[in-house]
Amino acid sequence: MGLRHAVLAALCDDEYSGYQLAKAFDVGVANFWSASSQQLYSELTRLEQAGLISGREVVQLDRPNKRVFTVTPAGLEELAKFAAADSKPLSFRDDLLVKIQVIDQLDPEPVIAQLEERAAEASAKLELFGQILLRLRGDLDEQTYLRRGEQIGPYLTCLGGIRFQQVVRDWSTTTAEVLRQRRGTS
Repeated sequence: MGLRHAVLAALCDDEYSGYQLAKAFDVGVANFWSASSQQLYSELTRLEQAGLISGREVVQLDRPNKRVFTVTPAGLEELAKFAAADSKPLSFRDDLLVKIQVIDQLDPEPVIAQLEERAAEASAKLELFGQILLRLRGDLDEQTYLRRGEQIGPYLTCLGGIRFQQVVRDWSTTTAEVLRQRRGTS
């Protein structure tokens, strides 16, 4: 998957300006894809040139005009092809795991601090994702929403993000505690 498909997926939810898309990435898409604002603006240009999205100018009275983008039928076809293609196995690179791999040769204190920071970041994301689920679900309980709620895709990816962040938080906390105990500083 490339940034192209993540942007197309985000634009399926609504019509967004580049700024709004960056905010959507920070909140909703962040549980499965990250990109800088500069990458997003460049990708919007490429997608529009390829005919996968269309942009229009919105005149604003008290601010500069903005361009908003929507997915075209060709963009939906691209997403359909992407959805039908085989997915690659999950893989990731994490510099903190490299540090843990060689922790026996390092002073563990800076790594423990990084683990605690990672756990705190995961906790903050868990709170944010929980708020997103409540907003999507509205007055429905989870089981009812899962059976008949609107926008099930964002809900399911948010559930996946929650489970991932729970693992990150728990592993980071446990690993920091193990390293503290091994140093006798618990």
